[in-house]
Amino acid sequence: MKKLLLPVFLIGSIAMIFVMAKTGATLKTPATPHGILDLEIAYNTAKTSVVMNEWAPVNGLNNITAAKTNTWFDFLFLFFYSIFLFLACKRIAQSINGPFARAGNIIATGALLAGFLDVLENSGMLISLGGHSSGIVSFLTTFFSVIKWALALLAVLYLLTGLLVLGWQKMKK
Repeated sequence: MKKLLLPVFLIGSIAMIFVMAKTGATLKTPATPHGILDLEIAYNTAKTSVVMNEWAPVNGLNNITAAKTNTWFDFLFLFFYSIFLFLACKRIAQSINGPFARAGNIIATGALLAGFLDVLENSGMLISLGGHSSGIVSFLTTFFSVIKWALALLAVLYLLTGLLVLGWQKMKK
């Protein structure tokens, strides 16, 4: 059972990437070329207003509703990706000795923290999408987003580097 955890969370992460891409497709517009990411990094009310105005309902397309749906799906995605990164970093850390292993354990914990920060970020986006944006909500949403992305990318880099190190060790044997 324990051996299945990593593949289950990897498959869940990949499946949610496709769901998120599908539900967020209409959010990519000329003013919001990065889709939901443009709301994640809208660090003040002026930037948030640009996103909200761009996504306002027009001609039967309601991108505010699409953004809310995409954000709700992100709660499921963050469950999968943060646990996958945690388990993968832990597994690599267990397979390697020294400082790289210790770093892996810390980075694994950071992956879980990224998931928690994603919850806070999503909450801020839902507040803004609900028409209650403010300077502090915009700032905190971006603040949580930037730290989340840094921690998640660090975990991915550790994972990729760890796979290379493990491959190198196997080749040397």
